[in-house]
Amino acid sequence: MRLLLCDDHAVVRAGLRALLSSSEGFEVVGEAGSGEEALAVAARVRPDIVLMDLQLGGGMDGVTATRRLSAREGEKSGPRVLVLTMFDTDADVTRAIEAGASGYLLKAERPEELFAAIRNAASGRTALSAPVADRVLAQLRSPRPALSERERDILQQLARGLGNREIAHVLFISEATVKTHLGRIYSKLGVDTRAGAVAVAKEQRLLP
Repeated sequence: MRLLLCDDHAVVRAGLRALLSSSEGFEVVGEAGSGEEALAVAARVRPDIVLMDLQLGGGMDGVTATRRLSAREGEKSGPRVLVLTMFDTDADVTRAIEAGASGYLLKAERPEELFAAIRNAASGRTALSAPVADRVLAQLRSPRPALSERERDILQQLARGLGNREIAHVLFISEATVKTHLGRIYSKLGVDTRAGAVAVAKEQRLLP
């Protein structure tokens, strides 16, 4: 099984390479430190599986790279992408899966779980870390969060890319009020960033 490792930390890639070499059937055929490099290397070495981190520093992030790589699955040589990251917010999981990831694993997983996930992904099965699977199920079972009219207004401005001061100006409220509403929005959506709030709001169709 031919693997490409994409992580912006060389030490992490070296550790993964050593770990994977200890298990029969895996061959690391390439490494990349950025999304752009992952696309270029994948085109050259044609891996079966790409282990993709989400946070890659500057440039193309892991979600965008995953989307670009997954679009090649229709090709005979198109790889499957298995996200391997430290982040497990609802927004991160949703964005990765929507981008076409075959699985979502946390870096804290045991080696045996990683090996099994790679094999599952190669066989076309979905591979999720237990905590991630729990979050996905909880999200499916829970109703859409109830946002107030003002919270929806602020979400719309977030989606436009406005900062707190700009939102306050547009909605004729104070910056302190904007911050208070943002805290409530983050709590209801289960996120901790502005980008995460917008991603979840779009995924759950909370924005017009």
